[in-house]
Amino acid sequence: MADFKQLPKVYDPTQVESRWYQYWIGKNYFHASIRSDRKPYTVVIPPPNVTGSLTVGHVLNNTIQDILTRRARMLGKEACWIPGTDHASIATETKLTKILSDEGVNKNEFGREKFLKRAWDWKEKYGSLITEQLKRLGCACDWDRERFTMDNSYSRAVLTAFVNLYKKGYIYKGKRLVNWCPKTKSAISNEEVIYREVDGHLWYFRYPVKDSDEYLIVATTRPETMLGDTAVAVNPDDFRFQHLVGKTAILPLVGRKMPIVADSFVDPQFGTGCVKVTPAHDPNDFEMGQKFNLDMVNILNEDGMLNENVPQEFQGLDRFVARDRVVERLSEEGLLEKVEDYRTSIGYSDRGNVPIEPYLSEQWFMQMSGLAKPALKAVREGRIKFYPDHWVKIYEHWMENIHDWCISRQLWWGHRIPVWYHKKSGEVYCDVDPPTDIENWHQDPDVLDTWASSWLWPFAVLGWPEETEDLRYFFPTDDLITGGDIIFFWVARMMMASLEFTGKVPFQKVYFNGMVRDIQGRKMSKSLGNSPNPLTIIDKYGADALRYGIMLIAPQGLDILFSEERVEVGRNFMNKLWNASRFLLMRCGDIKVRPLDELDRSRFDLPDLWILSRLNKTISAVDSAFMTYRFNEIAKRIYDFTWSDFCDWYIEIIKSRLYGEDSELKVISLTIATFVIRHILQLLHPFAPFITEEIWHKLNTAFPHLDEETDVIVSCWPQIDSSLINDEVEKEFHLLQEVVTGIRTIRAEMKVPPGKRSDLLVRSDNEEFLKSYASIIRDLAKVDNFTVNPDLDRPHHAATVIIGNMELFIPLKGLIDMDKEKKRLSDEIESLESRLKRIEAKLQNGDFIKKAPGEIVKRERKKLGDMSENLAKLKKNYWVLE
Repeated sequence: MADFKQLPKVYDPTQVESRWYQYWIGKNYFHASIRSDRKPYTVVIPPPNVTGSLTVGHVLNNTIQDILTRRARMLGKEACWIPGTDHASIATETKLTKILSDEGVNKNEFGREKFLKRAWDWKEKYGSLITEQLKRLGCACDWDRERFTMDNSYSRAVLTAFVNLYKKGYIYKGKRLVNWCPKTKSAISNEEVIYREVDGHLWYFRYPVKDSDEYLIVATTRPETMLGDTAVAVNPDDFRFQHLVGKTAILPLVGRKMPIVADSFVDPQFGTGCVKVTPAHDPNDFEMGQKFNLDMVNILNEDGMLNENVPQEFQGLDRFVARDRVVERLSEEGLLEKVEDYRTSIGYSDRGNVPIEPYLSEQWFMQMSGLAKPALKAVREGRIKFYPDHWVKIYEHWMENIHDWCISRQLWWGHRIPVWYHKKSGEVYCDVDPPTDIENWHQDPDVLDTWASSWLWPFAVLGWPEETEDLRYFFPTDDLITGGDIIFFWVARMMMASLEFTGKVPFQKVYFNGMVRDIQGRKMSKSLGNSPNPLTIIDKYGADALRYGIMLIAPQGLDILFSEERVEVGRNFMNKLWNASRFLLMRCGDIKVRPLDELDRSRFDLPDLWILSRLNKTISAVDSAFMTYRFNEIAKRIYDFTWSDFCDWYIEIIKSRLYGEDSELKVISLTIATFVIRHILQLLHPFAPFITEEIWHKLNTAFPHLDEETDVIVSCWPQIDSSLINDEVEKEFHLLQEVVTGIRTIRAEMKVPPGKRSDLLVRSDNEEFLKSYASIIRDLAKVDNFTVNPDLDRPHHAATVIIGNMELFIPLKGLIDMDKEKKRLSDEIESLESRLKRIEAKLQNGDFIKKAPGEIVKRERKKLGDMSENLAKLKKNYWVLE
């Protein structure tokens, strides 16, 4: 038998984690097979960008998926967690373009074909970085099924979806306003627009009214766009301008004649109540332009330079240079009314890191209203449930007001749009496969928006459009774990795609995890320097500590305030579990543990019955919390039961038994303790897989007769034994805990040295209860002589604890230096009274109450209450010594 006395006192994850992960891989535990005797459980990973690396946000999201997958396997399901990465069109192209630029190579001169070859080479070399990092985290993904959104079979699924929708009339080409990144020269999605608060200006310009001496004064934050104005608008109820509606304004510097229109969209309170209308460069103006049939004048080239649609003096200028020049020229013309400082929110391209432009461009669009209706219905009918459910209203609002989706991007890396144009006739051809006479056709140069491939993810990863065995068995999937920030870009679109192409919902439940922020509540970012490297944390604390630490602070759907101290809590818990296991393993040599069912239950004492009841209630609570996706409650339940109930109480109680003379009591104690800790390991395994597998195997080595050579990863999830739940036992043990805790508290308050044992006198008629558990009270509360008498007089110089109808007296003489303790208490009382007077004076000061922030006033009042409570305790303890 192994010498468990050689086990280290501190758990070292570096000696464990890699070994067990390779063991699981070798056993093929992560791979799911099609089995008629098992119900499948399927999760698809939200595919991280192929350019990405592990973040704390990934840790949270993937830990939750791993928890659900590992538990499903233990419940006897065929658990299949499908991993993969997204090709991330704009992120990858931006990265590759920079690499080429650093090498002195111009992307456009390099050419599309060479660029794509270079991109694939880069992907093969660096694209698996994040998947390797997920393995460090312990993710039990079915790596045999790993997918990439530009795999051949997946690409065919993307093209099939496009062709089907094109032929149904859902996809069309049109000229509309899009988010435009002048740096990458491509349309981008709303998700790729990052808004920043910036200090800017509000410029006021005079627009002359034709055949009049009047001016309309408009305000704008983007003066250069006035060169593309085609109207001026006012609110129809604004009496100041009603006489001008229907007349004509003259656009300064350009001379364009523009109608003055009335629209209720105009806010009379903003600026002057008059707004310039630039339909080709503002989303709201675009809608107004369509309403009033206004000209759409695009003043920009793809790179943000002004084009030929502006006066010659501005042509070829950068948009921001043109801004200054327009202001200068209007000032020269005497048409600059004033300039105000103005703080505004500007959208930046996430990858290009430049301000975006609303830009009139010919793009491919997908008509969404028809696709949205079945997906909206599926949620309303409860076929797809959201956790937390407040996301339903947000989802409904967006789906009811959905706009057509711009699905084209002016990039090379991605799924090229499967549309060809005949070189001579202009005929349009759309199909998955190119025309047979390809030399007579040229293909549309654009690629699809990345989301237009990942929206097929739940079924395309299983082989769609082919009717594969995997698709029949594993689809629809069960759970989707994702962030609420992509509910529209990804979650809603997956629902639409799945219902359109398969007639089924893609998943049954969606859990929206919160955003990970730093301890100050700030979003994590490299620029703030508050985004830690999870691999560094794993190196320092271990993957289990990181996983468990973050789950303890992850309330359902709420943002998480993360700091390294949270991981320390996880590490300390791992060490607590390790040392509890180590203690039991060190006792296995001379005590023969038996299966629980073989024990004589008539010998079970109160603590034995109590811990078994608490265990089964914990299993029940954990199961209930899993039903509602309350992962932090599960983590907290397991933590409290393991640390407090099992380690701090049951193990401490059985120590004297294990070192005693009663051999049968030794067997009972170690058997129950082993039974409980094995269940703890099973409950904890989905959260902390490595340490639980390590301890499980050590227990199997120590007690081989208790179980076959089963690994914890494939062991059965704990079942509730309702016969072991006993509320009366728990109530009685709670009273015992109160007695022990009360004595411990008094000893701590009176500064009794830990090594000194005290006497205990109890005035109570509950003599039977106290004497039944006298040995436990003596062991845990460090008591020697123990007296119970309903007529007992309170001893002199004795501290008192009242618990229910029991009065506990602890004589202090001989335990502490009475004079020294009185002096200490007197000094503390005097100091505390002085501080209390200062706080009371502050709170009675009317100026302080009026001027101080509410939080500070609240904090001072709480401080007053806490200090008053402490003062009462000190005075009580001082009185005991009188």
